[in-house]
Amino acid sequence: MAAHRKPRPAFGAQAGRTAATLALAGAATATAFEGPAHADPRPTATQVRAQVDRLHREAEAATEQYNGAKEQADTARARIDALRDEAARRTERVNAGRDALGATAAAQYRAGALSPALQLALSSDPDRYLRGAALAERIGERQADTLAGLRGQRVAIDRLRAEAGDRFRELRGHEAELRRQKAAVQDRLAAAEKLLARLTAAERAAYEAATRARETGTAGSGPGGGAGAGADRAGRTGGGARTAPAGVGAPTSRAARAVSYAYGAIGKPYVWGATGPSGYDCSGLAQAAWRAAGVSLPRTTYSQINAGQRISRAQLAPGDLVFFYPGVSHVGIYVGDGRMIHAPRTGSTVRLASIDDMPWAGATRVA
Repeated sequence: MAAHRKPRPAFGAQAGRTAATLALAGAATATAFEGPAHADPRPTATQVRAQVDRLHREAEAATEQYNGAKEQADTARARIDALRDEAARRTERVNAGRDALGATAAAQYRAGALSPALQLALSSDPDRYLRGAALAERIGERQADTLAGLRGQRVAIDRLRAEAGDRFRELRGHEAELRRQKAAVQDRLAAAEKLLARLTAAERAAYEAATRARETGTAGSGPGGGAGAGADRAGRTGGGARTAPAGVGAPTSRAARAVSYAYGAIGKPYVWGATGPSGYDCSGLAQAAWRAAGVSLPRTTYSQINAGQRISRAQLAPGDLVFFYPGVSHVGIYVGDGRMIHAPRTGSTVRLASIDDMPWAGATRVA
């Protein structure tokens, strides 16, 4: 039966070349209609700016999440240390009490070879013996109380150690969240830098000048205003402002001190996760300024907005905290005349800016 089968056509070299030619022709036709395969069109400078701004906003939001996780981790770590210290102190007291009981028990054993009745009979001073027996009885009662106290201490120590274990597991969760948020910040900053690297030198310089002007609220203002001119004026204004009387018009002496601190921070670099004194992120600057005024603020923007009395824009006075973006991911310190001092973002420095340059989220008067 096998002899009657039709032979299968061989796919020889010629057939292979024909198939390859057809495949290439098809690919060429597709390319003619669709353009180069996998082409990655170069974004415009405007598109790059929009994407970089978005990435920096996401990085700042992740920074605040990182700050919150770090605050929680620090709190858990401090509680663990306190629990361990207390457990150690209680253990030391238990050991001391146990040693004292052991010494007393040994003495009683050595003195207790004779029965109490026989000791009384043999005693040369029965009255003295009876007084000693009464004292021993009272000592025994105190020892019983001591023993009960030691048992209570052991229960308390076990409870402290159990709570420390819970806090330790909680700490591990906060540390994992720290790592996630740190990675999120770094990923977004790396993506932003990768986008900026695709600009030409001239486009990069124009982008950075426009960003400086926008962050200081001077873009396009004044004669011959352009981004570069605005940024230059902003730099002179920021530098001179540090020598101006800070805190003028502040409602309280504490607010005046916070404003004065903020002026003194102008020019220091933005460092995400930092609270000074050599660098700051936005909420770190707010926290440090008010700490200098004797007020303890929470670490994150979304906690700081609830740390005082909420006020409207019309009620703003120097020292008030002003917040931006829907997620309350940015904060500045209001200094009057529609301006604030803030730490804008990675690659920038603490500076003066207009409060009108970012989407408003609210304001808080701390003290």
